[in-house]
Amino acid sequence: MLVAERVQHILRLVNERGSMRVTELSQICRVTEETIRRDLDRLESEGRLLRSYGGAIRLQPQTSETSYELRETVHVTEKQRISAQAVNYVEPHDRIVLDASSTTWHLAAQLPDIPLTVITNSLKVALVLSDKKNVSVISTGGILVPNSLSFVGPLTEQALEEYHVNKAFVSCKGVHMERGISESNEMQARVKRKMIGMAEQVFVLADYSKFDMQAFTMIGAWNQIHYLITDEQTPVDHVQLLQRKFIHVIQV
Repeated sequence: MLVAERVQHILRLVNERGSMRVTELSQICRVTEETIRRDLDRLESEGRLLRSYGGAIRLQPQTSETSYELRETVHVTEKQRISAQAVNYVEPHDRIVLDASSTTWHLAAQLPDIPLTVITNSLKVALVLSDKKNVSVISTGGILVPNSLSFVGPLTEQALEEYHVNKAFVSCKGVHMERGISESNEMQARVKRKMIGMAEQVFVLADYSKFDMQAFTMIGAWNQIHYLITDEQTPVDHVQLLQRKFIHVIQV
C-alpha cells in the first residue's frame, strides 16, 4: 500500500468508526505504530482529523442541539448513576449552578429538599426543582431554545456574570484527553464557559460515550476542572491519565 493510499485508508476508518487507536491502525495497515503516529500528525495538520490520547477521532461539524426527548432515552442508567453520585457533593446552603443537560436534570430531580440556591439556564431543571420548598431557584432567562428547553445568548451570559457559586455541575458532548471538554453548539458552550468561570469547584458529569470525542466548540481545559464523575465503562487508561492531570475522577 502506497503512503497516500494508507493515509486515505486511515482517514476513512476514523470517519467511519468515529475514533481509532494507533495499535488498531498499525495492525490493519501492517506498519509500525510510529508510522501511524506520523500519518495521524499529518492528517491533523491538514485539518482532516483530531489526535486523541492513543489514537485519533473524526472531526465533528457544528450541529443543531439534540432534542430533550432523544437525550432522555440515551444512556439513561449511566446518567442516573452519575447524577446520584454528584448529589453526594451538594451540601446544605450551597450555591450551585446547573446547565441544561439531561444528566443535570437527573441531578436536580435527585436533590434532597434542603436549603440550597440553584442557578440554571434550563426550564426543565427549574420545573423539577419547583416542588422542593427549601430550594431557591434562579432562572437566567435569555433566548429560549425549543429543542433543549434552555436559555442561551447575551442575556443569559450577562445574568451568570452577576453571581458566584460554590459548585458548577455541567455535562458536555465530548471529552478529549488533551483538550478538555467540548460542546456541539456554540451558544451552549458559551453559557457553560460562564458557569465554569463563576464556580469555586467544577464538576463534569460525562458517561463513557463522551470520551475520545471532540465536539465543535471548546468549553473548558482540564486546568479549569476539579472533578469528573463517570461510569465504570470509561477505560482505565483514560481515568489514570486524568488523575495525572490532578482531576478527581469518580467512577460509578
